[in-house]
Amino acid sequence: MPEHVFKLDSSKKFTEQEKLGHNRWHPEIPPVATVKPGDSFRVDCREWFDGAIVNDDSAQDILDAPLLTVHTLSGPFRVEGAQPGDLLVVDILDVGPIPQEEGPLAGQGWGYTGIFSRNNGGGFLTEQFPDAYKAVWDFAGQTATSRHVPGVSFTGIIHPGLMGTAPSADLLATWNNREGALIATDPDRVPPLALPPEAEHAILGGVPKDEWGRVGSEAARTAPPRENGGNQDIKNFTKGSRVFYPVFVDGANLSMGDLHFSQGDGEITFCGAIEMGGFIDLRVDIIKGGMETYGVSENAIFMPGNVEPNYSHWLAFSGTSVTLDGEQRYLDSHLSYQRACLHAIDYLTKFGYSPEQAYLLLGAAPIEGRLSGVVDIPNSCSTVYLPVEIFDFDPRPSSAGPFQIDPGIGAPVAANK
Repeated sequence: MPEHVFKLDSSKKFTEQEKLGHNRWHPEIPPVATVKPGDSFRVDCREWFDGAIVNDDSAQDILDAPLLTVHTLSGPFRVEGAQPGDLLVVDILDVGPIPQEEGPLAGQGWGYTGIFSRNNGGGFLTEQFPDAYKAVWDFAGQTATSRHVPGVSFTGIIHPGLMGTAPSADLLATWNNREGALIATDPDRVPPLALPPEAEHAILGGVPKDEWGRVGSEAARTAPPRENGGNQDIKNFTKGSRVFYPVFVDGANLSMGDLHFSQGDGEITFCGAIEMGGFIDLRVDIIKGGMETYGVSENAIFMPGNVEPNYSHWLAFSGTSVTLDGEQRYLDSHLSYQRACLHAIDYLTKFGYSPEQAYLLLGAAPIEGRLSGVVDIPNSCSTVYLPVEIFDFDPRPSSAGPFQIDPGIGAPVAANK
C-alpha cells in the first residue's frame, strides 16, 4: 500500500485532526508533508462540508449549509525538486469512500446531492429551482441508489472534485483583482458573481495563528477552477487519470479534496455530485521547465482514467440559446445547456418524478453534456445524454406511453428563508 501521509480520524472535525489542512489558496500555507518524484502515497479527505450534511429526510442542513467553510482540503504536499515553471505530473492510482465501519459520515456507505437555495449558493438552474432539496445515496460496491430518487441505480465514476497546486503571490493578486472587478459590476447580486477573500472562516493549516487574519484577508476561496486546477469538478478525472499541473511555487504544494462518488457533466445543482469523504492514492513526478515546453501556463491538462461504466444506450436532449421567455441570444452555450437540462427534467416528470428529483438525478448520475453546435448563428446547441440503463424501467418513448414510477418519499425540501 502507498505510504499513508495524511490520515484523518473520522470521529474528529477537520480542525481537530493531527495534521491540519486548509480551505483557502495562499502561497504562505506551509506543506504538511514532503514527497519525492516517483513516490506513491495515500491521502484521506473529508467531505467538503466536514460532516455538516446528515443522512436524514430533511433538507434543512442544505438550506443552512456553511458555504464560508469550504472546501476542506488535505495538504499541501511539497514535491521535492519542483520549481516554478515545471509541470507536476500526478497519477491517480486509486480513489474511494471511507470504509463504512468507521463511522456515520458521508462517504462511509452513503453520500448526498443537494440543490442549494438561491440565497445560499444557488446553482445552474437557480431561477427555476430556488429552494433547498437533498437526495441521500447509498453505496453498494460501485453502485449508487437513493430512497429519494427511486427507480434508478448507476455505476459511480469516483473522482476528486478538487485538486491543484498553490498560487504564487502574483497569481493570487491576479485572481483577487479580476474577481473583485467582476463583483464590483453588481455587488448586491444573489447569488454573488464571485466570492471574495473572507478571513473569519478561513482555515490556513500551519500558518502562524497571529498571521491568520492577514493571510485570510488575501487568500482565495476554493469554489472556482483557476490556472492551478482547483475545483474543476470533472467526472472523468478518476482512477487511472494522469494530470499535468503548472507549478507556481517551490515544491508545487499540491492539495486535494471534495471527493465525489458520482457526478453528471456540469455538476448542475452546484452540490450536484454525490459528495463523500474518502481516500485517494497518488504518484507524483516532475517535468522540468514543462510549462514553457508545452505551453501549459494557464491551465491543467489531464489524461482521463479508464474505469467509466459501459453504458451503450442513451436518450439525448437538445437545447438552444433561446430563453424561456422566447428571447433570442447569440451563441450562448451556457443558456443552451440550461435549456437542454430543463428539457430532460420536463421529460422525466412524465414518468412520475418531481422536477426536483429529476434535477438531482441529472446532477448525480453519469450524464454526458456536450457543446454540439457553436457556429450556427444565432443558436448555440447543447445536448444532454442520459444513459437508459440506469433506470429500472424503459424510459424511451413508445406508443404505450410513459411508465409511472412510485415517487417514494421524494426529495427532502426545506423552505427557503
